[in-house]
Amino acid sequence: MPPSVAEEHEPDPGGVAAHLERLIRERVPGVEDLRLTGLVRISGGLSRENWVLNAAWRDTAGEHDLPLIVRRDPAGSLLDTERREEFAVLQALEPTPVAAPRALWLDEDGAVFGSPSLVMERVEGVCDWFVLNSDRSEPVRSGLARAFLEQLVWIQHVDWRAHRLDGALKDPGADAAVAALDRWEGELRRVALEPVPELELVLRWLRERARRSTRTVLVHGDFKPGNALVVGDRISAVLDWETAHLGDPLEDLGWITNPVRAKEHQIRGLWEREQIVAAYTAATGHAVDDAELTWWNVFSCWKLAVIVLTGQHEFVAGRFDRVHHSPTWLIRAMLRMIEEGPR
Repeated sequence: MPPSVAEEHEPDPGGVAAHLERLIRERVPGVEDLRLTGLVRISGGLSRENWVLNAAWRDTAGEHDLPLIVRRDPAGSLLDTERREEFAVLQALEPTPVAAPRALWLDEDGAVFGSPSLVMERVEGVCDWFVLNSDRSEPVRSGLARAFLEQLVWIQHVDWRAHRLDGALKDPGADAAVAALDRWEGELRRVALEPVPELELVLRWLRERARRSTRTVLVHGDFKPGNALVVGDRISAVLDWETAHLGDPLEDLGWITNPVRAKEHQIRGLWEREQIVAAYTAATGHAVDDAELTWWNVFSCWKLAVIVLTGQHEFVAGRFDRVHHSPTWLIRAMLRMIEEGPR
C-alpha cells in the first residue's frame, strides 16, 4: 500500500472480507486454505470505496499470496461510472507497456459485494499528487515528468480495436468533442442545484468551437500524478481507470496542460506547456493545434466544475460526507482562457 495514503482502521460493516471470500471460492477452482488478512479501508479515492488486504490460498496451480484492493461502488459518489468498463480497460492494458494494475475479478451487478465492485492486484508505490514539484532533485523530477508523458503516449497507442474495447466503450468517431460535451452536460442537468449562468456561457462557447477528431484513442480521463504510484524514480502504476473512454487524443493532453493543474503536471521553467507539447509531438508524430488544445483546456475546467457540483448534489442528498464549494475558481480560469485565446 502507498505509504502516503492514510489508513482507516475500522471494522468491516459491509462484510467485505466475507464477500471476497465468497467471490474467490466461486471464481477460482479448487481453492483450499484461503486466508484473508490485514483488511483496511484506505482514504485514497473520492469516488469508490477502496479496501486493501492480502489473500493467500492453495489451488491446483500452486500457492498464492497476493496483495489485493477491492473497489466498490458507494451510496454516493463524485462520478457515475461503470465497474464493467473499468474492468474491461484494465484487462486490455495487461499485455501493453502501460503500467496498470492487473484486474482479477469483477462483480458487475453487485450480487456478491452488494454493489458493483472489482478486485485487482495492489501495486507497491507512493502516491504524491505534487511529486513533480517535490523536494526530489531536478533530474529525478524531470525524468518522472517525461515518464508520465510516456505513459500517456502508451495509453494512446493501445490498439483498442484489437482488444475489442469497442465492445465495452462507445467509439464516438470524429464527434468525440461533442460526445464529451453531451456526457458532461447530462451530468450538469442532473446535479445542478441551481442555475450557473457562467457554466452555460462556457458551454455555448465550447459547442460553437468543437472540432472534429482526426483519430480515436483510449483516453484515461483523469490522468495526473495523484492517480499514479511512484517507486524511486519510476512510475509503478497508473490508477483510477473508471473514467477511461474512447475519444480525442487531445483530451488527456488538454487535462495536463490545463493551467489550473500546473502544479501537478508542470515544472516551472523546465516542463511547461511548450515542452510538453513538443515532447508529445516528437513521441507521436502528431502536431498539436494550439487553439484546439486551448479548447480542451477549457473543457477540462468545465468538466471539473461539473464534478464539483456533483459533490454538492451528493452532500445535500446525504450520500457524501465531504462539503464542496462553488467552482468559482474554475469559472474564473475558463473565462480568462476564453478571453486570452490560444496560449
